[in-house]
Amino acid sequence: MLLDFFLTCNKIGAFTLGGGYAMIPIMEREFVDKNKWMDKQEFMDIMVVAQTTPGIFAIDMASHIGYKLRGVWGGIVGAIGIALPSIIAILVIAMFFQAFKDNLYVGKFFRGVRPAVVALIASPCFTMAKTAKLSWRNIWIPIVCCLLISLFGVSPILIIIAAGVGGWLWGMFKSRKQN
Repeated sequence: MLLDFFLTCNKIGAFTLGGGYAMIPIMEREFVDKNKWMDKQEFMDIMVVAQTTPGIFAIDMASHIGYKLRGVWGGIVGAIGIALPSIIAILVIAMFFQAFKDNLYVGKFFRGVRPAVVALIASPCFTMAKTAKLSWRNIWIPIVCCLLISLFGVSPILIIIAAGVGGWLWGMFKSRKQN
């Protein structure tokens, strides 16, 4: 199982451009839909935890999923599996960068990839919205958070802390109201 997990993480790391957030739909397809190692809710919970922990998001995701599946060794295998292709690619690029940095076709390739990466990053937002059960009553929360971050430069850390405190207070209010 660890070998399958390593190879799956390795495949995700090797064939995803755009960083950790662009990997989310591929990770979900591999870990939830294809291999059935977890359900959608577990995947979303791990994604939330990985977003709040320091470090590289893709490695955090893979290590958290690996830990859930096979403990400490699963976490280590996931982190190495997802990072190894990037490490190799960076080493190869570093070796040949001077020869290709001014190449017209390389520049055009990356200009063409950018819109696809934006779509890969946007896709998990819609999936998260479905899983988070957003409705017309609570859609204002992510909108206000995005505006606070993008327009007013509020730290995402403060947003996460405020959301956690707000959720806790709301839960306390609901429980007292029911008693």
